[in-house]
Amino acid sequence: MSSALDALLDLLDLERIEQDIFRGRSRSAVVPRVFGGQVAAQALVAAGRTVPEDRTAHSLHAYFLRMGDPGAPIVYTVDRIRDGRSFTTRRVVAVQHGQPIFHLSASFQTYEEGLEHQAAMPSAPTPETLPTAAEMLPRYADRFADPRMVDRMLESRAAVDLRYVDTPPFGDFGQPREPRSQVWFRTNGKLADDPLLHVCLATYVSDMTLLDSVLLAHGRGGWAVGDVVGASLDHAMWFHRPFRADEWLLYDQESPSASGGRGLGQARIYTQDGRLAITVIQEGVVRVPR
Repeated sequence: MSSALDALLDLLDLERIEQDIFRGRSRSAVVPRVFGGQVAAQALVAAGRTVPEDRTAHSLHAYFLRMGDPGAPIVYTVDRIRDGRSFTTRRVVAVQHGQPIFHLSASFQTYEEGLEHQAAMPSAPTPETLPTAAEMLPRYADRFADPRMVDRMLESRAAVDLRYVDTPPFGDFGQPREPRSQVWFRTNGKLADDPLLHVCLATYVSDMTLLDSVLLAHGRGGWAVGDVVGASLDHAMWFHRPFRADEWLLYDQESPSASGGRGLGQARIYTQDGRLAITVIQEGVVRVPR
């Protein structure tokens, strides 16, 4: 296991303050605020620790309310909304400086047999044929106004092996192209056999690239380039089938709409053998600086 992954797992190992109250820390991000994927993953950890082990997460719906302060702890309070025979529902509020910064509702279910179908996995090159972040990012160092940006991006993604199928928005901007993006990802090391841990790490990664397709549609390079400003507004995920976050997952993303200073991204995450594991939808603020 890489030291970066070990640090991320430590970040997700929340401190229990009371029965349903947890405290988390933050790590540095590319932008000077708490990374949204971190808050979502930590909130899901808090919810999952109040649920019986035989119930796995099948969906989450979340809102980002305020910018998080990376220098202050985050307190997660869990409300036990419902404990039914098959489903368990939890609500989590993340608080900093006395104000809520994030709200999550998550549902968990006991395993049961049922109808089965899925959308087919799209074509994509195998991940081993694609450049790693360490190989790819330095090629675009001249695109960033901040000379430290490549190092900051490498540091923020060191726990995850994330490989772009096509040129990322910051690598080739200026001309609009099809609003679709694909990346392969997996953790940089093996994980324990804990379904909640794999779901939480997939949640963490899901916030890294989902709005890329919005940028592609308008020929924008993104937050690191500085030709747009933005932030996540809401995030929803449905976990369809078991998967491992330490094995390759294809994140197939597209943007059906942008309007009103907001952009929508939707995606499907597949295992390497073609099983549809997760559906993701996110809306974010996407504004052109004046």
